[in-house]
This record gives sequence, C-alpha cells and structure tokens, in this order.
Amino acid sequence: MIVVGIGTRRGVDVRDVLAAVRAALSMQPGGLAPAHLATASFKRHEHGLIEAANQLRLPLVFVENAALEQAATRAPHASVRVAALVGVASVAEAAALAAAGPDSRLLLARIVLGAVTCAIAEGTST
Repeated sequence: MIVVGIGTRRGVDVRDVLAAVRAALSMQPGGLAPAHLATASFKRHEHGLIEAANQLRLPLVFVENAALEQAATRAPHASVRVAALVGVASVAEAAALAAAGPDSRLLLARIVLGAVTCAIAEGTST
C-alpha cells in the first residue's frame, strides 16, 4: 500500500496541495497509485487538504500525535521549527509512515513545494 503524507501551513489552498501531491507522485519510484493521503489529526479542519483528497478521490487519514511521534523516529528529516509550532518534528514523513503501518518505509523523502510538504511511504497496512 502506498500512502502520501502531507504537511501544510495553516489555510493552505487546494491548488497548492494538488500541485505538491502530483509532484511527489511524479518523483516516486515505480509510479504506484496511492491508497490514501495522510496528515496530522490537528489538520482535520484544513479545507484545502479535504478538498484535495476529494478531487483526487482518495481517502484522507488523520494520524494522531502519538502515532506521529512514534513514526517520526523512523523519518529521516526532523524540523525544530515544526516541532516548536505543532509538537512533532515531522508531519509529512511521519504521517506517511504511520498510516502505511509499522513495517513501512519511505519511497520518497519529504519534498517541499510552497506551503506543502509531501512524502510517500509503502507498507502492508490496510
């Protein structure tokens, strides 16, 4: 299963999310289609994320902070700034890894495109 993890700045526009997800997918080795998108649970009310998932016709999974923190230990990139702002040092990579399961691995480390960060993980969770 392929999962696209997404981190954003508050109030992100749907067009920015779509551009970043499409850019990440174009860089992914193997070109596999994602099963769903994933982000932090505190992003639950970000309309740009929700609308992007709807337009892409993919489920959007909200990962709780405890799961993000656990998965962040496997993420290669940590941000002190992000940790200070939201309490976890990785959103995109950690969300992708957490949603893809405990045996997951990153296929694409985080990329940043404007206000959006994306990462892609592969795992066997459903």
